[in-house]
Amino acid sequence: MKRLLLSAFLLTAIVACKDDDNTNTQDVNYSKLPQEFPFTTMATVNGVDVINGGFGSGAAAHPTRKGEFYVITDRGPNTDYLNGKKFLVPSFSPTIMHFKINAEGNIEVLKYIKLKNPSGQPITGLPNPAGMGSTGEVAYDANGNVLGTDTYGMDSESIVAAVDGTFWVSDEYGPHIVHYSADGVELERISPIGVNTGTRKLPAVLAKRRANRGMEGLCITPDGKTLVGTIQSMMYVPSKSLATNKTLIRIVTFDIASGQTKQFLYQQDGGASDSVCDITALSSTEFLVIERDGNFGSQGGIKKVYRINLSGASDVNGTDLSAVNGMLINGKALEQCTWAEITAAGLKPVSKTLAVDLVSKIGYEHDKFEGLVYLGNNKIAVFNDDDFGIVDDGNGNPKAKILPKTGKVDKGTMYVVDIQ
Repeated sequence: MKRLLLSAFLLTAIVACKDDDNTNTQDVNYSKLPQEFPFTTMATVNGVDVINGGFGSGAAAHPTRKGEFYVITDRGPNTDYLNGKKFLVPSFSPTIMHFKINAEGNIEVLKYIKLKNPSGQPITGLPNPAGMGSTGEVAYDANGNVLGTDTYGMDSESIVAAVDGTFWVSDEYGPHIVHYSADGVELERISPIGVNTGTRKLPAVLAKRRANRGMEGLCITPDGKTLVGTIQSMMYVPSKSLATNKTLIRIVTFDIASGQTKQFLYQQDGGASDSVCDITALSSTEFLVIERDGNFGSQGGIKKVYRINLSGASDVNGTDLSAVNGMLINGKALEQCTWAEITAAGLKPVSKTLAVDLVSKIGYEHDKFEGLVYLGNNKIAVFNDDDFGIVDDGNGNPKAKILPKTGKVDKGTMYVVDIQ
């Protein structure tokens, strides 16, 4: 069954590559953007409204229909609590929203697609059990009672819409890359070596992602052959105390037909608390990536898009993909090495140049700039993760997430921006 799906995917990908890269900008009326997504209240917890938002953790254009897009939520509304998270709506299923920009230039929701396990039952965003992608986080309900785990649970962060109608989704638990049907049913789960799920594997070292800092970005090359994922922040390799290069980020590529992987290094501008978020392809080697911090744009936040190129960068997979610390330099993990040591070893990171600074360009206000789509003609669509309209009050309880500049509750919004 998987081979048949893969063959159909590759065949349709070859056909789709004949499309010009600007098809998504022709005859689409973006004049009414920025525009918020339509939301209702999903739940009220301790008197605080939790909106049915969260869309914007990742985004993708429809591969063949201009003006149509997909955005995805993460694991659901949550707050920090003890050694884990309070899941305010534990039954929440990570969800894809399919929408279009209609003839009037307004956002029109076409469909909601809940992610499901291989049996077709909706999954939750609860953590995976030990050995299946666990980060060590404990899940609690809104009252502080311990919840269970979900073998197929996802902290989904980015989405690829394939030309055969299926989806590829990256997550922060395993980290996993999961292939879903057009209806959101899991077809395949690809995880690091040593994580007991799936037969095709990612390098073992990727399991050393930090909790809530897993595979934040994912895209597909225009030829439909290769998935490209970004880890959000510096990983703890070999351990939290020994990992010292706070600007070293890993990019992983996955050949869909063969299952072969490569890894590349990305030098982030900020520190360990900053993020490399979504990624979108310009060609088989050139991409756009998000760099951001956790501050609101109106309070000095960093929200930038960089052009990167993998050509000339070194593949740092190493010869043993099962090595839990990955490639070593003089006995040290890459995260233990300075950039000078990495250069002295003959290794080169990907090249990068600034494409746009959203704060200076459009006065971007949101904190979590996480969704990115290239529209062609040097235009991008950008999306924010609104955290379902809530944030932590410092005691594990929710409070409304308020934008400091406008005083309004943060809601998922689509912008179109010109880049260099």
